[in-house]
Amino acid sequence: MSILLNKDTKVLVQGITGNIGKTQTEYMIKSGTKVVAGVTPGKGGEKVFGVPVFDTVLEATNNYEIDFSVLFVPARVAKDSVIEAIESGINKIALITEHTPVHDTMVMKAYAKKHNALLIGPTTPGIVVPGECKIGILPINMFCPGNVGIISRSGTLAYEVAANLCLVGIGQSTVIGMGADMVAGTNLVEILELFNLDNETKVVVLIGEVGGSQEEDAAAFIKNKMDKPVIAYIAGASVPSGQRMGHAGAIVEGGKGSAKSKIDTLNNAGVKVAMMLNEIPLLVKELLS
Repeated sequence: MSILLNKDTKVLVQGITGNIGKTQTEYMIKSGTKVVAGVTPGKGGEKVFGVPVFDTVLEATNNYEIDFSVLFVPARVAKDSVIEAIESGINKIALITEHTPVHDTMVMKAYAKKHNALLIGPTTPGIVVPGECKIGILPINMFCPGNVGIISRSGTLAYEVAANLCLVGIGQSTVIGMGADMVAGTNLVEILELFNLDNETKVVVLIGEVGGSQEEDAAAFIKNKMDKPVIAYIAGASVPSGQRMGHAGAIVEGGKGSAKSKIDTLNNAGVKVAMMLNEIPLLVKELLS
């Protein structure tokens, strides 16, 4: 079983005719994803790998049943594109776009919450259901089907951890890259809640990083409400205070959001924290045995 999508999910691609949108649409279709329509203003009537393109999301939803929209659009139009999707009745959205202004993300997040929609991203690498489908840019060949859920603030680490698990015969139920911006459309706790409800997910691997308080919030949820074991890894242990390293959310200020703070809080919640990536398969194997 999976969370958020599966092989039957009908997907819309906003920005389908751009270089990235077109390339990733091909990869998504090859992975088994049901891409039923695309949207690029001014390109209505075209087709991309057999997928019909519309000028607006409303035109697409009037012609096709759509469950999920994935966006490959410029940052300057990300907010309007997400709102357009929600207004057209789509309640699951993945925003791949990088460099989205924080204020725009806050507006999108509030709008999604108001309309009971779920927004993954911005800067999400996407979601993979191994053996079934994917949305976004994660390389499908790095994953294999199983019963371990993965949530990651880093796209690269998401597929590196999955690949390491596959090497020892451990597959994944769903892998979600939630994005690493300072403000996330959907946070770690909300994704943990979804995995907690999935009967086929037996163990969850949480890949966090320095900056912000999401991992500390997740630790409180895990301690008080999570029924399944969680293993964690925190990237960026060497990031000095006041420095931002790579991701927009990876900044440590005055000791807050440090790797030590996150690791200590997770340990206190009963979470086994791997200090090295190669420890994760061993810890998962112990919990599954």
